[in-house]
Amino acid sequence: MGADAEIGALLRGARCAAGYTQAQVGFAVGYSASAVSRIENGKLRVDYATLLRVAAFLRIAPEQLRASAVPGMTNVATVAGGCRSDKEDEVRRRELLTGVVAAGATAVVGTGPASAAAPVDLDEALFRLPQAEPMPLSLLVGQVAAARRDYCATQYARLEQVLPALIAAAEATRDVSKGRARDEAHLALARSYVLAAELASKQHSDAAWVAADRALAAARSSGIPVAVGEASRQLAIAMRRSGRPTAAVNLLTKEAADLDPSHDQTAAVRTTLLLTGAYSAATGKDKSTALSLMDEAGQQADRRPAVPGLFTVEATRAQVDAYQISVLNALGTPDEGVDVAARLDINRMPTAERRARAWTDIARMWTALGDAPQTFDALRRVEQEAPQEVRRPALRALTAGLLYGPARVEGVREFAARTGALAG
Repeated sequence: MGADAEIGALLRGARCAAGYTQAQVGFAVGYSASAVSRIENGKLRVDYATLLRVAAFLRIAPEQLRASAVPGMTNVATVAGGCRSDKEDEVRRRELLTGVVAAGATAVVGTGPASAAAPVDLDEALFRLPQAEPMPLSLLVGQVAAARRDYCATQYARLEQVLPALIAAAEATRDVSKGRARDEAHLALARSYVLAAELASKQHSDAAWVAADRALAAARSSGIPVAVGEASRQLAIAMRRSGRPTAAVNLLTKEAADLDPSHDQTAAVRTTLLLTGAYSAATGKDKSTALSLMDEAGQQADRRPAVPGLFTVEATRAQVDAYQISVLNALGTPDEGVDVAARLDINRMPTAERRARAWTDIARMWTALGDAPQTFDALRRVEQEAPQEVRRPALRALTAGLLYGPARVEGVREFAARTGALAG
């Protein structure tokens, strides 16, 4: 069997295992259902970049695409999820169901790291979205939820690959929707852009401005207060990172005031806006505002039950404590954060991204206090929670500070080499 047929069988198997139709895959990557069919049958050859987009959507490890032969893959692909090829032999299929599918399940879906895929330039991607067709709203909502899971699990490389197509599909779906369905499509679009803004911020990319602005526009069009709050937080973060902390605080406090504090979810969103506002004020050295907003956020978090399901950050006492450490770091009083760090139960934080962020703030605290061993311990905790998080520019800078600083800590050089902080 030729390489095109082998790759086609791999794609078909992963698609069927995930429960997608050819039309749904096509919508996600900008191809027609018939084109996807021809790719799966080895009759249409596409460039490697296109294959990477398809693989990212189907969560196939990129290295599998480079394999020229995968013995038995056609048989695995045609039986996965009850999906048949035109030439499948029914008797042979029944014989294979017992053993081959189980043995090849990992090969079909792929469990390798997504970081091997070609990097995406978010600045360019947001201005040149791929072509996409509308999709059923339920499928779109499901794909946004899957992208959120990737973010919360710090699978940033995979998220980077799927976001442009997801945003394009959300825009196309919004354009053909009416009434309540259009509001829901706007919500899906806003949250897709929120994820893009989060990712761009972690990469220190100016694309965060574009993504946050578009997120807020879509959120306002949805008429859903929670979505407006989520998007406003992203725009404020972009403002703060560009050196405008006062403008960020003003935006956040205004949006927080517009949210109903009597409803659990809007009250929780309000708490997250106050926390982000407190940190923004602290970076601008406005101590009174920072501590006032922290106090209000803490009171709200203690007064109401924790509300799960907020999009990228939750409103809990653990989250308040983590933000307090970051605020004290920014105010230049990291010693006041030591007791807060001691009581912070990071294991109670529900996502790897948030746990890694808390350990990052603790690492910054120990760096400011000149404790290299404690800094290194915190960085290793970040890596344990989220291997992709520790390769972010800000984390590499902390690691480089340990590597080239006056103290010598065993294991730092190996850690720096592993996480990309070791020059050369």
